[in-house]
Amino acid sequence: MFTLQALPAKQESLSSSELIAIPFTKKDEIFQFPFQASFVKALEKTLEAQLTDELAFFAATGKAGELFEFPISHSDFDADRILLIGVGDSSSSSLRTAGATLGKRIRGKAIELAAIAPQAKDEIRAFAIAVHLGAYLWNQKSDKTLEIPRAIMITSEQEIIEEAGVISNAITFARDLVHTPSNIKNPQWLAAEAVKISEANGLTIKVLAGKELKEFGGLLAVGNSSPKPGPRFVEISYLPKGKKKSSSLMPHVVIAGKGITFDTGGVSLKRPYDTMTAMKSDMAGAAAALAVINALPALNPNVRVTVLMAIAENALSGSSQRPSDVIKHYGGTTVEVINTDAEGRLVLADALAYADMNLDPDYLIDIATLTGAATLGLGRQYAAMYTRNMKLASALMAIGEANGDRVWHMPLIDEYTDALESDIADLNHTADKGDYSAGSVTAALFLEKFAGNRNWVHLDIAGTARSESDSGENPKGGTGFGVRLLVDWITSLS
Repeated sequence: MFTLQALPAKQESLSSSELIAIPFTKKDEIFQFPFQASFVKALEKTLEAQLTDELAFFAATGKAGELFEFPISHSDFDADRILLIGVGDSSSSSLRTAGATLGKRIRGKAIELAAIAPQAKDEIRAFAIAVHLGAYLWNQKSDKTLEIPRAIMITSEQEIIEEAGVISNAITFARDLVHTPSNIKNPQWLAAEAVKISEANGLTIKVLAGKELKEFGGLLAVGNSSPKPGPRFVEISYLPKGKKKSSSLMPHVVIAGKGITFDTGGVSLKRPYDTMTAMKSDMAGAAAALAVINALPALNPNVRVTVLMAIAENALSGSSQRPSDVIKHYGGTTVEVINTDAEGRLVLADALAYADMNLDPDYLIDIATLTGAATLGLGRQYAAMYTRNMKLASALMAIGEANGDRVWHMPLIDEYTDALESDIADLNHTADKGDYSAGSVTAALFLEKFAGNRNWVHLDIAGTARSESDSGENPKGGTGFGVRLLVDWITSLS
């Protein structure tokens, strides 16, 4: 496992590292070392090197992520190279870019990097997390052993580095789940991973399967298309140490994650077929939810959290649901199925109704790779967020801008709700009655029908849960989006 460690700014801190990273910036045509400048100056003296001369030689601009290397040879250091990394304006965004660049430099190599860290706590955390995320690598190649790098952050803020390690490990855990191929990652397997996490952290877990799911009409309609092993519904509970479930002063957050382990589209088969290759990532919402609760015991926020995972495979088989079927969701609402490829909202509807009727949440969040429409509207840099609680929306947007899990508050347009009407059921699930060209909005309006009178937030992460290229903090593939957003928000409530 990738290791993050803090060491104070002493020469001995660098003695065993193969690479030494020094952040720099350029202001008014002058190169500067904005973090721990006196330590950098002492290092220059020891090395008998002028780092500004090196930067001038490289014609450096100082933009975030700009990286230059030069060799060193000194008896006091194992290091053979100095890395000069641009940090731009030293904002959190720039520091994440710089950290990710350093992480990629050591990715897949069993080497140690010592990096001079920023000084403000939020900046240290952002930088350290980004180094870990940049170093992330996942594959199942059999021709070589995966090498694990190690990163030393030159700072005395050990607690912040430990927190960064908890969060970055949670994000990479979510990525691992997303990247796992669906011939391995069936609903039974994903539920078993939740059991492992719960046992490791002393969390309470309940897994429903088979006849125990008889009230979960949406989950059964989707998941019975792949009856072996069939769908699962997972409920995991976190309580801070020393607290009782009944504490009235402790907010209760419920997070429901969409866990479609593979999505063929069902009878409404996806076209073109090559779009299916990414559909192992259709459980990224459930992965993020599980990763969040995995991080909480170490952070111990004074918040009660329940995670619900609605897990199924949407397959094409003789037991697949059909367009025109009518299903009865948890709680009794009937829904006319129009397109079997709009399955995510069906499994989430059960989870939301279950939470509303049984868990009495103060906040009810769902997170899902739900609609291509969200990607068309916002691209891959922002997730679509729907809620009627303006204060909550503002808080989540601010947190996302600060930590990189950015969300955009989208409107719940009441004039579009007539699109959900059905001639034969309480609702149709794809807004077939309207022609509003707002698929992400109408999907959110559908889910809202099951959330009750709660502080509800819907996060449509279809664009952000998967990256099509290896860029910034994200590898090509699963990103772990939503973990930082929800962990930071939950800890802000305590």
